[in-house]
Amino acid sequence: MECREHCGACCIAPAIVQPFYGMPRGKPAGERCVHLTPDLRCGLFADARRPEACAKFMPEPEFCGTSREEALDILALIEHSTLPVPASGSHNP
Repeated sequence: MECREHCGACCIAPAIVQPFYGMPRGKPAGERCVHLTPDLRCGLFADARRPEACAKFMPEPEFCGTSREEALDILALIEHSTLPVPASGSHNP
């Protein structure tokens, strides 16, 4: 599958927890990457400073769905379902 034009869902929905060029604190889920261009393309696509997580992401129908909106929903759901579960019974003094 090729990247959908004017989508950018993979540059918005997932969090990137490691610091990277232009985003020293990483990128929270749901926030646009600072390198997402106005036409919703990765501004670091061929750049060595592109985060490893981004370079490893490959567009697939199961992640990208049939529209930009569906891709955002799917990736947000995956992001939410992979959040760490707080330990039960832990108390903060």
